Amino acid sequence: MKTYILTGGVIHPDNIHIMPAEDDLIIAADSGLNNAKRLGLTVKTVVGDYDSLGHAPEVDADVEVITVPTEKDVTDTQLAVELALQRGATDIHIVGGLGGRLDHTLSNLAILEDLTDKKLHALIEDGHNRVRLLRNDSTILPRSAYTYVSLLALDPLCKGVEIDGVKYPLKNAKLSRTFGYAVSNEITGNCCFISVRKGSLLVVESRDLT
Repeated sequence: MKTYILTGGVIHPDNIHIMPAEDDLIIAADSGLNNAKRLGLTVKTVVGDYDSLGHAPEVDADVEVITVPTEKDVTDTQLAVELALQRGATDIHIVGGLGGRLDHTLSNLAILEDLTDKKLHALIEDGHNRVRLLRNDSTILPRSAYTYVSLLALDPLCKGVEIDGVKYPLKNAKLSRTFGYAVSNEITGNCCFISVRKGSLLVVESRDLT
C-alpha cells in the first residue's frame, strides 16, 4: 500500500505533482493538513499534538483525527510514519519536512534510513528537493524538472559507486562522508543510472526556484 504523509513547513506546491490512487492512504502530520489542502489532497487521517497547526484540525466528519500529548518522545512526522507502517504501508512518500528547522530535517532524513532498513520504498520531497536513500542497491532516475542530482555518503566510506547518464559520470568510485565531491551533477540523457556496491547514499535531486 502506498502512503502519502503531509508534513508542515515550507513546500512549493506548483512543483509537486501527486495523483494518489483511490486506495492510497493520505495522512497529515499536524500542520501538514494545511499543505494537504494547498495540494488539493483529501486527507484520510490527521495525527499530531496540533501545536504548529494552532488549533484542533477542522476536517470532515469521516476524517480520522488522532490527538497525542504535546510532551512526547517522537515528532509528528515519525508518528505518522509509524501509523502508516501499522496499517501496512510498503511505499511511503513524505511531502515537506526538508526546509525550516534543521533538527526536523535531519530527523526526517533519518526516517529514510529506518524505512530502508525495513526494506520499504521511501521518498521525501518539498518541491525544491527530492531525496531517497540507496543502500547496496541501484536505481534509475528519469530526467525531470529537478535539474541537479547529488550523491552524499551516509557511511564513512561508500564503495563501488557508479553514476551514468550525467555530466560527470563515476565508475567504481569511493565516496567519503566527510568529503563530498559528487554534488550538483546534471542528467544529460533521458535518465541516469546510480548504484552503490557497499554503503548508503542519499540521492538528492534539486531544482532552481524561479
